[in-house]
Amino acid sequence: MLGPLVLLARSGMSGVAPGDAPDAKAIVGDSPALRAALDDARRVAPTELPVLLRGESGVGKELFAQFIHDRSPRAEKPFVKINCAALTENLLEAELFGHERGAFTGADIRREGRFALADGGTILLDEIGEISPAFQAKLLRVIQEGAFERVGGEKTLRVDARLIAATACDLEAAVRAKKFRADLYYRLCGAPVRLPALRERREDIPALADHFLARFNAENGRALALNPRAKTMILRCAYPGNIRELENCLRGAAALTTGDEICERDFACRQGRCFSAQLRRARMARRQKAS
Repeated sequence: MLGPLVLLARSGMSGVAPGDAPDAKAIVGDSPALRAALDDARRVAPTELPVLLRGESGVGKELFAQFIHDRSPRAEKPFVKINCAALTENLLEAELFGHERGAFTGADIRREGRFALADGGTILLDEIGEISPAFQAKLLRVIQEGAFERVGGEKTLRVDARLIAATACDLEAAVRAKKFRADLYYRLCGAPVRLPALRERREDIPALADHFLARFNAENGRALALNPRAKTMILRCAYPGNIRELENCLRGAAALTTGDEICERDFACRQGRCFSAQLRRARMARRQKAS
């Protein structure tokens, strides 16, 4: 069985009545590629091993991290997440480990970090491949010993948090290039889970589209549905940005439509505003020029 989060989206929900919002944490689909990834996630969930979620940007790594946490013995404890690529090294250290009062300009009070907040539960470190080699050593210590110090502090603190890391990077290449520590890599990849790109599970696009549209309807008091030609059109798109691109595409079309149905002309790609299409045309032009 796929479980309730996935089964939620099988029935198709175009035109769901306003207020009937589907679960935002649902992993939607029934394709073999998605089933395989969910099977792997379900197997590693009950363990205490660090988990490494691998896949392209926009494939749903945060949803999978939540899925694993919810099926782990730590499910009733906190689930804390942070995007490592969004912060500089100094800010990331203070955000993860916390800081003492006066540790730096603006640190007017002591502040607990994400690791402390996740004690007993799970912490997701998204974009783990973007952290600096210097910070990788500090992270390795937390994984190995469960110990760290707040920024500006001397007292060693202990934490018990299950680590889930996520990346779209080629970590093996980064290890070979000495940009990512081999010892940290081996610590992280004890329980790897690969998430498929949307092009590997195209049969899930209709259910995903219904799910995102139902959420838009519930949030905005609408009862929109895709007309038949729009349904056919969304199946032809490449979606290099994966599920995130599909969602943004649908929400944009839903916001622009003036009727009760979303038509082909409502989509950005029919108005020359699709960034993915522009990139694809640019790549084709470069290939033609090179040949």
